[in-house]
Amino acid sequence: MYEVYDLHTHSTASDGTLTPSELIQRAAQAGVKAIALTDHDTTGGLSEASREAIRQDMVLIAGVEISVTWESRVIHVLGLGIDPDRETLQQGLRELRRFRDWRAEEIGRRLEKAGIAGAYEGARAYSSGGLVSRTHFARFLVDQGQARDVRKVFKRFLVAGKPGHVPGQWASLEDTVSWILDAGGQAVLAHPARYRLTRTRLRKLLDQFRIAGGEGLEVISGSHSRDDVFKMAALARDFGLLASVGSDYHGPDLSWIKLGRMPLLPIGTTPIWDGWRLELPPADA
Repeated sequence: MYEVYDLHTHSTASDGTLTPSELIQRAAQAGVKAIALTDHDTTGGLSEASREAIRQDMVLIAGVEISVTWESRVIHVLGLGIDPDRETLQQGLRELRRFRDWRAEEIGRRLEKAGIAGAYEGARAYSSGGLVSRTHFARFLVDQGQARDVRKVFKRFLVAGKPGHVPGQWASLEDTVSWILDAGGQAVLAHPARYRLTRTRLRKLLDQFRIAGGEGLEVISGSHSRDDVFKMAALARDFGLLASVGSDYHGPDLSWIKLGRMPLLPIGTTPIWDGWRLELPPADA
């Protein structure tokens, strides 16, 4: 049995490969009944996704995935159930996108120095006119024969110590959570096992996140192993956080897990949707 919720997905509004409409259509075909579109630092795909969700008789949860710097590490926080028209949130997201624009140009300059010409223009061609992310650079470099797949591009070119790495300062944890709360949403720490933090540092992060007003922890993620799921479920219980489920879907060729194919939450966790008043379509709809 699988969850009918998927609360972490991406479209061409950020670094996904499907348009918002295509994403919703694919999710409907997979049996997902409630989906959150959580593009990186933008809510630009929500209007299109909302229109398609109505056509597909699905519930769309308005969301966003915000880039955060915490103790010199980049982490991601999801905002679920947000009002995308809140100016405080949008002002914060605009600042992040301005940094993203500069970072993309700087990545291009650094790759140029490393002997790879046209990387910025190539990455921008993959971005569908939206923000240019490291994933867009990775796709370009794969097509250029610089690596076999996207993950290898990151390891060879885009992480710390590699030619295309550009460090930066994202939003603070406290500001990010406050933007989400001001927009009427719930803050969820995304894919916590991916950060490779020690147990002590992860517990410190969760404590600060909870104190700031964070409510949820992504227990099930496309990048979490079975062991990760049970560890995150235990942490959710320890810190009184609600459990969330998300594939982190970026497209058919770029995701760890398929839409609609996530396991159930471990017993003893409280799903984040327990407090929601959603009218989900019947299972055979």
